[in-house]
Amino acid sequence: MNPNGRASGRELVAIEAARAGGMVARESFRSEIEVETKSSKTDLVTRADRDAQRTVGDRIRASYPDEPIVGEEDDELTALPETGSAWIVDPIDGTANFVRGISTFATAVAAVADGEPVASSLVFPALGDAYAAGPDGAWRDGERLAVSERDDPEVCAVCPTLWWGRDGREEYARACREIVERFGDLRRFGCAQAELAMVASGALDATLTNVEANPWDTVAGVQLIRAAGGTVTDLEGDRWRHDSTGLVASNGRIHDEALAAARAICE
Repeated sequence: MNPNGRASGRELVAIEAARAGGMVARESFRSEIEVETKSSKTDLVTRADRDAQRTVGDRIRASYPDEPIVGEEDDELTALPETGSAWIVDPIDGTANFVRGISTFATAVAAVADGEPVASSLVFPALGDAYAAGPDGAWRDGERLAVSERDDPEVCAVCPTLWWGRDGREEYARACREIVERFGDLRRFGCAQAELAMVASGALDATLTNVEANPWDTVAGVQLIRAAGGTVTDLEGDRWRHDSTGLVASNGRIHDEALAAARAICE
């Protein structure tokens, strides 16, 4: 939402839905809550994830009852339609942080048209930050975002984003090595949407991975970066889409070096 508080249509619904879901997550944060595993020992889900997903879905359906919702939890779709309008929801991105009492987790909501984001919101309920992206730009708590202007890789901070399966940990090790050898410093936060938002705000200069990402982990943050003047591509250097392999997001000034680092993970 811009400094004048103006938002309408899908942008407003994305903001309101993310805030509502974030409130549900915040209520259970640092409380005794049952934790379940899904595909692996580190792929976690809680009742708060499911409750927040339903809250976000209810808010979206109140305004757009016939549009599909793609989400990580419950019975939502898990694949994004190629055509038409749809919504992407991650009720708690960073569940592993959430269950450990770490404040870096987000509720993410994005509206898309023909696979491309048109409005996005990220709410970090434990941190008190709310991000939004729309046709007028990208914003955090009413202040316009802009990517960093750093162009010397040796002073840049870069993050390996998402996570590698147990059989891909050597790739994670290579990602870290490429970053520490090419750039000034490395960060990792355990929440992909937070890492993307940090690139959009200029706190990070780039974030990268060679793996295929889920749309609920990425699309909202990718729109933030582009609206803030940054660059997001796949491993080939082509414009990133929700079905791309690899994700390289940067301030644009160090994109070639970040792209080279991401490609080297696969070598």
